[in-house]
Order: sequence, then structure tokens, then C-alpha cells
Amino acid sequence: MIDVKVLIDKAFEAQQFCYTPYSGFNVGAALLCDNGNIYKGCNIENAAFTPTNCAERTAFFKAISEGDNKFTAIAIVGNKNGLKPGEGDFCAPCAVCRQVMAEFCDLDTFKVYIAKSRDEYLEYTLGELLPLAFTGKDIK
Repeated sequence: MIDVKVLIDKAFEAQQFCYTPYSGFNVGAALLCDNGNIYKGCNIENAAFTPTNCAERTAFFKAISEGDNKFTAIAIVGNKNGLKPGEGDFCAPCAVCRQVMAEFCDLDTFKVYIAKSRDEYLEYTLGELLPLAFTGKDIK
């Protein structure tokens, strides 16, 4: 397992590439695969709003499109334009992102780190963030 602070650093790196002309709210994510690969994602807005993609899903879709589909953890950071790390609040993943995570990750072992700064973060399992998750097992 990688040091959590390194994963958080990668999420802050990803945050620098956000495209948020409407909300001004920048989110970065760093997704850790079980093979050690890290995929970064940022939120990308669209004037029609529905096509907007969250940072977490960007990271997942990048990983899956590159052939990685086994994941151990994700770090998520987010704040308004102009705020420095530690000045904002914790930015939890939206329900759609939690559902995407549930498609590919184990509810009991996949870790979600929600960070304000390198040293201020919360740790959850996916199951804690998405109790009673609806997964592929429910439609078999």
C-alpha cells in the first residue's frame, strides 16, 4: 500500500487541471490500483451540466480504459478556485461516483481518503460511504 500522503499529493496535482468555468469548484482525485499504478482525474464541466464529469469518475474511466480494473484506494480533494490546501473543507464523492466505485471495488476493503490537506484527511471504506449498495450481485 502506498503512503496516503503520496496519494493525496497526486490528487492535488490532478486538481490543477480542472475545467470549472461555471462552478469554480475544483476537485482532484488519485486512484490507486492493486498493481501500484495511480490514475489522476479532475472534474470537467459542461455548459449543459449533465455531461459534466467528476474527478473520481475521470480517474476510474482512465484506469479502466487502460486495462486496470482492480483498485485499492482513492484520494479526493476539492475546494473553490483560489483556496490553498487546508483552506477549504472536506469534499466527499457524490452518489454517482460512489455507485461507480461500487461497480469496481470491494465495499469492505476499498479505502476512500477525503483530504483538506496532506495532513488533514478522513478515511472510510466504500461500504461506510455507500451502505446497502446496489451492485451487480443484486441483478443476477
